[in-house]
Amino acid sequence: MQIDILTLFTDSIDRILGESIIGRAQKKGVLTIRTHQIRDFTLNKQKQVDDYPYGGGHGLIMQADPLYRCWEYVTGAHGRGRTVYLSPQGTVFNQSEAKRLLGFGHLILVCGHYEGVDERFIEECVDEEVSIGDYVITGGELAAGVVADAVSRMVPGVLADETGFMGESHWDGLLEYPQYSRPEVWHGRAVPEVLLSGHHANIEKWRMGQALERTRKKRPDMLE
Repeated sequence: MQIDILTLFTDSIDRILGESIIGRAQKKGVLTIRTHQIRDFTLNKQKQVDDYPYGGGHGLIMQADPLYRCWEYVTGAHGRGRTVYLSPQGTVFNQSEAKRLLGFGHLILVCGHYEGVDERFIEECVDEEVSIGDYVITGGELAAGVVADAVSRMVPGVLADETGFMGESHWDGLLEYPQYSRPEVWHGRAVPEVLLSGHHANIEKWRMGQALERTRKKRPDMLE
């Protein structure tokens, strides 16, 4: 799996995705995540990447040309991939979307900033827009980190147990059952007896019942 991220803040992306499970997977060569500084592809000494919007309005707009030059370099060096612009106007991201994006094998994530990007870059280079929720944040870096992490952890070899994510919340349309660890009793609260029984069929039945009950209580919309 390859993920290229076009951003004005490479250090923040590298910190998010260079640690823990995703960081170790990169060191093992299981996946490749590259960040690209958009300012490096400007043609002016000031490395300007933004300007005022035509027609007036608040704030600044990211210019099409630096974005295009950065995108052109990435596609030329690493392949066309699937170009995704992180945008509050995009398809809302969820586990099903993460599975779908995984299937492309190569993602190019574009992080916007300021008041957005020049629409002409989107029209020419972007395959789809993705949103991590119905709210607005100051830039696309956090969103890119979310998408990259959710997709990367499903790559074979990233998790120690490659089937581990299949029982988690949202994988099969349900929330995950409650989990317990040692000690057996904590603050007067005991681990459910069925989990101590060693009877795997009963444990699986209990977990499925708990998953259904949790989903009914916390996210009834998922059951619908």
